[in-house]
Amino acid sequence: MTVQRLSPGGMMPAVPYAHVAVATGTRQVHVAGQVARTADGQPVATGDLAGQVAHVVRATARGLTAAGARYDDVVRLTFYVAGWEPEHIGPFMAGIEAVAEEVGLPSPLPPASVIGVAALFEADVLVELEATAVLD
Repeated sequence: MTVQRLSPGGMMPAVPYAHVAVATGTRQVHVAGQVARTADGQPVATGDLAGQVAHVVRATARGLTAAGARYDDVVRLTFYVAGWEPEHIGPFMAGIEAVAEEVGLPSPLPPASVIGVAALFEADVLVELEATAVLD
């Protein structure tokens, strides 16, 4: 196994991700921030956080696959969410859950951060996702 995920005692319980990832391998895969855009740059799910989250999780899976990786190889996910408020967690998680099985997201998720930002590069972009994976 290239990646081992764990959540040691004493860390915040009941989160949908592992707190720690230990990876062995020599090849790293870094997927740049994916946003809710089609291959030709058209906006997707405008104004719909759940829809945009689902889209970026799928887009990230495509990037991982192109590099010979999958979500099981991921050691870090970083989500940037424009205008984040605590009540956004429901739609945010709904977007992940909508595509989890389809893209092979492990449960719990790899270590992840959701970082609220004032804005992303265009006004309609609500979420951006970066991923790091390690392969043998």
